[in-house]
Amino acid sequence: MKELRKKLLFALLLIFLVISFGTLGYMLIERWNFPDSLYMTIITLASVGYREVHELSFNGRMFTIVLIMGGVGTVAYALTAGAKIILEGELQDIFGRRRLEKKIKELKDHYIICGYGRIGKIICKELRENGLKFVIVEKNPDLIADKEDFLIVQGDATRDEALKEAGIDKAKGLISVLPTDAENLFVVLSARGLNPYLSIVARAGEEGSEQKLLRAGADRVVSPYHIGGLRIAHTVLKPAVVDFIEFATKSGNIDLQLEEITIEKNSQLSGLSLDECGIGKDLGIIIVAIKTANGDLKFNPTFRSAIHAGDTLIALGEISKLKLLEDMTKTEKQD
Repeated sequence: MKELRKKLLFALLLIFLVISFGTLGYMLIERWNFPDSLYMTIITLASVGYREVHELSFNGRMFTIVLIMGGVGTVAYALTAGAKIILEGELQDIFGRRRLEKKIKELKDHYIICGYGRIGKIICKELRENGLKFVIVEKNPDLIADKEDFLIVQGDATRDEALKEAGIDKAKGLISVLPTDAENLFVVLSARGLNPYLSIVARAGEEGSEQKLLRAGADRVVSPYHIGGLRIAHTVLKPAVVDFIEFATKSGNIDLQLEEITIEKNSQLSGLSLDECGIGKDLGIIIVAIKTANGDLKFNPTFRSAIHAGDTLIALGEISKLKLLEDMTKTEKQD
């Protein structure tokens, strides 16, 4: 769209220069006033055949010939190019919206990011690097300019229509990081009403907003200011711990990664102990904790701890080994 706007501005500039050239020429050669010179230039370039404003001198007639030969063709080209650009822009916009709607309709188990501010950009970057599908809902056109590689719905996320357009009925989760707590509260209420099974994470800015968002239907509420303050304090108090966590959770780190892996239904690992699975011995992966299906969290499980379908393993290890473990959790038991 930016390229089309540049071409359109160039066509308008071309027409302006030709009209200015003709108007200035009549004013200097024939000594006419500005309105008469502009009128003569317009009727000449438009080839409408009206009579001359005043009797032309020889030099004036020669100038008119030059203006007709050079200007008429230039203006016709500029007008044609301008019309073509406008038509292309409209068609591109129409087909672009249709392509966007089609892609969103084809999505399933995706995430909806409400707000593409500073926090939203970081979230989108992390989701993309982890290969997750997501749709952005943002009402400020300046924030989503030139983001053609993302699926974006330009609209107000607090309105049901925008969330429906983003495919909330088939979405897996929603993350609301709008500027104010009131907006995030509206989004949570709307999203929970439209999809009762949706996993919702919301941003809280002010104290007391966390409980309101939870009551509205959010599964988790995150306060960037609270987390940022703790992170700064821990950087001073426990610098080695912070360095380790940062290293283990950094995207793209191939040496070590902290991941959560869910045991699928009928997995070959279901019912086995950590020792029988060979997770530590064969893969060199450390199981930091096990989150059971009912939400209980077991820290530092022993090698005798059993895992079951629906459990989530908090695992620490190399990415390649973690992928092998993830494949194992999806492999069904042999009859």
